[in-house]
Amino acid sequence: MLLQLLLFLGISACQEMDQQEMEPLDLETNSNAVELFGEGILSTQLYERDIAISPKGDELVYTLGDYKQQKRCLVALKKSEGKWGKPKILELSGQYQDIEPFYSPDGQSLFFCSNRPTAEGSTRNDYNIWYCKREGDQWRQPQLMSENINTESDEFYPSVSKNGNLYFTSSREGGIGREDIYISKKVDGVYQNAQLLDSTINTNFYEFNAYVNPEENLLLFSSFGRPDGYGGGDLYYSTKDDNGQWKTAKNMGEEINSDKLDYCPFIDVKRNVLYFTSERMEVHPERITSIEELESFSNRPKNGMGDIYRISLNGLEIN
Repeated sequence: MLLQLLLFLGISACQEMDQQEMEPLDLETNSNAVELFGEGILSTQLYERDIAISPKGDELVYTLGDYKQQKRCLVALKKSEGKWGKPKILELSGQYQDIEPFYSPDGQSLFFCSNRPTAEGSTRNDYNIWYCKREGDQWRQPQLMSENINTESDEFYPSVSKNGNLYFTSSREGGIGREDIYISKKVDGVYQNAQLLDSTINTNFYEFNAYVNPEENLLLFSSFGRPDGYGGGDLYYSTKDDNGQWKTAKNMGEEINSDKLDYCPFIDVKRNVLYFTSERMEVHPERITSIEELESFSNRPKNGMGDIYRISLNGLEIN
């Protein structure tokens, strides 16, 4: 009886501790300076990237990978009765390389990229854009998007505006650079042939990971190789002019960008907060004196494996 009581108390304590651990995951609190998001819960010693927050703010999905990103899965956290649950791999994920989730503006569809087979018996291993519909609390079986979007080259990072237009990255032939950003317009419920965005966005360098806001008048993306960059890849933005055309993109500045790779932008529109992935890291100590110290230093967030950061957009000039 005593053993059962101790076990019960131990389980209760663990459950209470789990709940306490979930408390710091707060979407409502944000800062005018870049800060690590969900330290120890979402941003850990592993490789995290590609966060997407549901329009209701009661669920988020992100990509979690091992140290070498040999395996990458879509992971979800759900909020119930005011508390966040534990991160869990989505049922649709875990077998293939699944990355870069994005909720449709109504929250009823989840877009993502995967190298899963495009058809039974297919030997293709390129990345394509998939989507699945919500049914209650579950996601239906993923569906491959049309050939107007997917090719035998890689397609990445889907982002959808309120009118259904889809922005994404592709390494297909006929682009301007190594990777470029495309749009597939949705007309009468049908996605049209993808169009390459012009030189206001794409260059002969790398352009990738484009986020478009619901109104389709703000585009954030990453680029590597531009002369105004700060290091391993920077975040850029573009807004539309009076004729509805994208203006020449601008670097988001050293307040956001680091000398490491900064990419995968997402805006929580309701709270006007920018989330992004960064490989920035804390400066290492001058000397390690024990194996335990080395292990502790390695197995922490901000170790360069990729973490999720955020900053309020309220104080930033984007025009």
